[in-house]
Amino acid sequence: MFVDRATIHVRGGDGGHGCMSFRREFKVPKGGPNGGDGGDGGSIILRAERNVDSLAVLSGQKHWRAGNGMPGKGSTWTGKCADNFTILLPIGTLVRDAERGHLLKDLAEHGDSVVVAAGGRGGRGNARFATSVDRAPRTYELGFPGESRMITLELKVIADVGLIGKPNAGKSTLLSRLSRAHPEIADYPFTTKYPNLGMVQSGFEDSFVMADIPGLIEGAHAGAGLGHEFLKHVERTKVLVHLIEPDPMDGSDPVTNYRQIREELRLYDASLIERPEIVVVSKAELPTSEDIADLLRRDLPGLPVMCISAVTGRNLPELVRKIDNELKRLKDQPKPVLSLPVPVSV
Repeated sequence: MFVDRATIHVRGGDGGHGCMSFRREFKVPKGGPNGGDGGDGGSIILRAERNVDSLAVLSGQKHWRAGNGMPGKGSTWTGKCADNFTILLPIGTLVRDAERGHLLKDLAEHGDSVVVAAGGRGGRGNARFATSVDRAPRTYELGFPGESRMITLELKVIADVGLIGKPNAGKSTLLSRLSRAHPEIADYPFTTKYPNLGMVQSGFEDSFVMADIPGLIEGAHAGAGLGHEFLKHVERTKVLVHLIEPDPMDGSDPVTNYRQIREELRLYDASLIERPEIVVVSKAELPTSEDIADLLRRDLPGLPVMCISAVTGRNLPELVRKIDNELKRLKDQPKPVLSLPVPVSV
């Protein structure tokens, strides 16, 4: 089960109570206070893990709590601190405070972590309160409670390449041919209900992650057809592969469909249309595919258009090579250097 949004309640463990105790030994009068401190409570930690692909682990449990610290004992024994509790999440998870709405952490890379509910500190024992004036204090502290909060988790799939297009354009079939992913494939629209990820081998040591984004429809930027649930997964991709069906089942115009998807991307996030895009006419085994490709080249001058077939394998190696070259070009681009203002002496 793929889950990309969850709201959970987290609470850190309470600190252990401090101890009030006095030293009692034979022939040792007035031994003095020896109450130990309580142990600290455990914290709730969220950590990104590359082997986790959804938030399904959180769908059946909404409350997460770390262990409490143990109370202190006599002979200045400190109570045992509770272990931290770590929840593993997919890379690309946004962690937000559910009540205030602000972003706590973007778990964008493997190993990124954030403490969302700190454990309470253990209370001090009466040995801590001994002074030259009060040599036998009966004062001690109770353990401090752990933090408690509601958090919202939102997964935005991180992939190098995103397959976009109208429903039934052949995105899932292409992903299954280029990688070992096994998305659901059928001859009707909206077969894909959630993004599927696949690792594509582009060379002996080179590979990239490709995501099959569910089909977009008109009005997706406003939430039509679960548009927001689909479009948010496009935000993390570096290169877009736009698949165009040459003979749509609904009889629509392929060029109009292309422009419609581009407009939905612009309305959702204007920066998406600035991403590198590779336009591909799918289902090249159909006789109309070349005509549609020529029509796109005339209607969109300067935009290279490829014809591929996931069924026959036509031009698939060329597509992988083109994607790999585009990713390498983006990697080699120098990052912008921020210039600091030069201080002016008065």
